[in-house]
Amino acid sequence: MAEKNIKRKINTSHSRYHKLCLLAYIRTMMVCFAFYCIFFMVFPRYEVQGNNRFTIYLNGTQVGTTDDLAKIDLLYMEARREIALQESEPVFIEVPNLTYIGEEVIMESVDADEAIIERMKEILSGSRVETMEHAYSVKVNGTVVNLQSAEAVTRMFQDAVNVYDTENHYTVELVQDYSRELGVLTAKIVSEDQETTENGNTLFPTAGAAVVLAENETFDLVQAGQGFEAFEYGINSMEFSEPIEVVEAYLPAWEIMQVDQAGALLTQKQEMQQIYTVQSGDTLSEISLTVGLPLDEIIALNDELENENTLIRVNQELIITVPEPELSVMWTETARYEEAYDLPIEYIYNDEWYTNQSVTRQQPSAGYHEAAVLVTRRNDSELERETLYEEILFEPVAKVIEVGTIIPPSYIKPISGGRLTSSFGRRNAPTAGASTNHRGVDWATPVGTAVCASSAGTVVRAGWGSGYGYVVYINHPNGTQTRYGHLSKIYVSVGQYVNQGDIIAASGNTGRSTGPHLHFEILVNGVQVNPFSYL
Repeated sequence: MAEKNIKRKINTSHSRYHKLCLLAYIRTMMVCFAFYCIFFMVFPRYEVQGNNRFTIYLNGTQVGTTDDLAKIDLLYMEARREIALQESEPVFIEVPNLTYIGEEVIMESVDADEAIIERMKEILSGSRVETMEHAYSVKVNGTVVNLQSAEAVTRMFQDAVNVYDTENHYTVELVQDYSRELGVLTAKIVSEDQETTENGNTLFPTAGAAVVLAENETFDLVQAGQGFEAFEYGINSMEFSEPIEVVEAYLPAWEIMQVDQAGALLTQKQEMQQIYTVQSGDTLSEISLTVGLPLDEIIALNDELENENTLIRVNQELIITVPEPELSVMWTETARYEEAYDLPIEYIYNDEWYTNQSVTRQQPSAGYHEAAVLVTRRNDSELERETLYEEILFEPVAKVIEVGTIIPPSYIKPISGGRLTSSFGRRNAPTAGASTNHRGVDWATPVGTAVCASSAGTVVRAGWGSGYGYVVYINHPNGTQTRYGHLSKIYVSVGQYVNQGDIIAASGNTGRSTGPHLHFEILVNGVQVNPFSYL
């Protein structure tokens, strides 16, 4: 009985607990329903809006977050500004790497602008470049020198001018270069009586510098008996021949040069390659004297020149190295000279001669005169001389040379390939009876190698030639002759005209020979010459 009462109490307790749980569940569901009705029915549904928080990185280091993308550059500029305000001298900082990463968040949290700026300042301060100094960069022909001040730049250019203006009539001014963007200056030479206007133009004086008279004015003054007194002697004009750019800059102290050091760099002569075009009547030795370059250096600079006897052609271009400075002063001067002088060479052109043919028809004789001349110079080198007035004491006689106008024949190697076994000139006899003074060149080549005409001409011999074995001789229009020896076969006959490159024979080993090869000669005026001077 007691046991049944206990079970009944337990069941009653369970039933009451279940009822309480059910009641709590119902209450919870009602609260959730009410929450849903309040929040999800009243507020609109959340939609994706895109990135709304941006994490900023400066040189790879995170400096903070912001919700405004346009603010990132402004924060960086403010950090730079605050650093600059703390310094008395310009501050230079390495180019920064400013990046960001965007993300979309529902509940965004970003850093204060002041905190971001402070972190940026810390990183930028660690990227400072060494202290820079205000300077001026001068560029002439691609060479750049840096000087401390505008006065130093002016002094450098003035030193270059004073080398030629010994009476100090000309000064250098830095003026705005209006052909370039603002901020670019250039150097201008003006006389003591010239005035530079605001736009960089120069007003020229009516007196002060040497005056060059017009031809009719000179004639009138000379007719009036003034003669040499009609001219005022001295420097007429000066200018720099190269474009000059001067700009302000901030540079490390070690890049700034002293005035004399910078001036020497611009005015000392540098080796510069130029092209010389061969003129009628030129020889290599004359070219060497004209350009002031040793003959062996000219030969070394030009692969086509074998030696000083190499044939050169009119309009052929030769490389020459001429020492020239980066900065040059062009100046004109009216001067009075009493001197011996020569007339220019006069040429008589013969259309039936070759250009390598010439005859002197009249020997020159120097004249002697007193003259007022206008001289144009580039630094110390005289470029041009114009005689304004002269009194001749002895009449000169010009040198007269008759020269040909026909381009002479060219010569090509008569075989393809081959190994050079004997050059032109002295040698040890390769076999008994052979000459020790070799009058041609030898190329070792297999029997049967095609031999072609080195130059166009007429065959004058084709057959056996004693020590030469089978030979072919070809006469060329300019009077030269080529010979081909030790042949195995001959494909041409006497009197036949052949063009340059035509196959005339096959190489062999005939005659006095030490092995299969081609012997080749070029004769000028009947005398063998070194073929390598003509090929």
